[in-house]
Amino acid sequence: MSQRPWREIFCPEELAGRPIFIVLPGGGYHRQADHEGAPVAHWLNSLGLNAMVLHYAVAPDYPGKALHPAPLNDAQETLRWLRSGESGLEIDAERIGVLGFSAGGHLAAALSTGAGSTPTADRPELAVLAYPVISLVSHCHQGSVNALLGPEATWEQRRALSAELTVDTDTPPTFLWHTADDDAVPVENSLDYAAALARHHVPFELHVFPHGHHGLGLALDEGEAGRHPAAEWTSRCAAWLSGQGWRTTA
Repeated sequence: MSQRPWREIFCPEELAGRPIFIVLPGGGYHRQADHEGAPVAHWLNSLGLNAMVLHYAVAPDYPGKALHPAPLNDAQETLRWLRSGESGLEIDAERIGVLGFSAGGHLAAALSTGAGSTPTADRPELAVLAYPVISLVSHCHQGSVNALLGPEATWEQRRALSAELTVDTDTPPTFLWHTADDDAVPVENSLDYAAALARHHVPFELHVFPHGHHGLGLALDEGEAGRHPAAEWTSRCAAWLSGQGWRTTA
């Protein structure tokens, strides 16, 4: 494995000139979940969209130190790299989205809302957040807090990186989904973020499925009952992307 950060590119020739999504896998800022990386990029390709999995910095890369702001820096630098044209990739550099899962969803939200004083020019055009960690002060995932800021983080430090408190009118249109009984990252994270988007008149779509454990990813293989009901998120997201004018495939 390459040293983080590193970028895994999924830009087939037939998608030249199409938009691209930066995929941010979850893992509590301790690791990155494989099933939330390459399989998701391939799914985006099937929708006629380019993809890049960003393997951003995680806590083991900074032993004995607070991880923040390394992951946010990684995401910001990657967005600038894609938008500048320096990547050499044949993409639509004016349509760059971000798709994050769990702690990767927190990073995607931080990038989208301007946490860390992110200029508007350094934000994506669309965001997709899957069972995201949003708040570091309420209904929070303590493991992500500890990894990102350390166990002794102050309330002020936690508040500054609570994405429901940093939403503004420049936050991009957002698609969110969660499960109501997620016992790792409570559904209130998505509910509070959606409420913040509504207050700032940012377009969004939110889906809450009744059941499902944390970390479902594409939710394609879930036991004897077959396809998990939450797997419907992919078709709903695809329809949302069509509504945004980002898809050319049926």
